[in-house]
Parts: sequence; structure tokens; C-alpha cells
Amino acid sequence: MPPKKGGIMKFLFLLITLLTTWNGILFAKDIKVKYQDIPQEKMHEQNREIADLAAKELSKNLPQKIDKYTTLKSIVNKETTLVYTFVLNVENRSDEAIQKDDHSRMQKAVTQGVCQSSKRFLEAGINISYIYLSAKTSKELFRFDITKEKCHYSRRTGM
Repeated sequence: MPPKKGGIMKFLFLLITLLTTWNGILFAKDIKVKYQDIPQEKMHEQNREIADLAAKELSKNLPQKIDKYTTLKSIVNKETTLVYTFVLNVENRSDEAIQKDDHSRMQKAVTQGVCQSSKRFLEAGINISYIYLSAKTSKELFRFDITKEKCHYSRRTGM
């Protein structure tokens, strides 16, 4: 008596599924080994090249007005850190007042924003720095250095 058609189809489907899963596991292990074989120095060099290319591409349309008070002046790469420089133009407030009143709020907003928008860079070991300069004095008002570790910290504490 020949096997039932439904039974053969189920068996073939199960066999194909198992082979596909097994192949995926073997392939994933192979990728992991290859990734671990890449020297740290080579990864650092690759990250530097990626950051250089990103800085050049992102800088093409600068300076760019962000809002009423803020202009993005430049984006450069320093080793494996993308450095964004902004100019704040708040005519009726002193640099000291801006630093005192706005530091915490700005740090929280910038850290959360960068952690969301630059996740791939951060996870690849490319850090982000935001520098805010005074339009009046060219003095550095704020500097926020964001790494993937700070993003993990900010998610746990609700920062």
C-alpha cells in the first residue's frame, strides 16, 4: 500500500525545515568565527574610514540652520569620533546664564537624540560629540561626548 500523499508532504516539509535550520546554524557559527578573526586594529581603521566618509557626506550642506537659535556649523571626524559643532545665537542671554540654565536639559535631550539617531555608528564603535559655541563670543558653552555605554546607561535610568 503506497504512503499517503499528506504524510509524504509533511515529511518533506519537516526535512526541508530541519535542513534549512541546520544550515543556518552552521552558517551563523561560521560568520561568528570570521568576525572574531578580524584584528582589533583592522576594525579601528575600518571605523575611522567610515567616520571620515560620514563626516564628508554629512558636511556637504553646512552650515545649516536647525532652529531659531541653533546653526550646525561643521561635522568632522577625529579618529573614530564624529564631532558636530553648533553655534547658539541667544542674543538676550549671557554665556554664563545659558550654561547654568540649559546644561542639564540640553545634555538629556542631546544624549537621547543621539542614542536614537546614531545607534548604528555607536554600536560600531564610532562615538559622537556635540559641541555648542556661543555666537557672541565663540566660547564653548557645552560639550556632550556620547558613547554606546552612555546610551545603555541613559536607557536604564530613564535619562
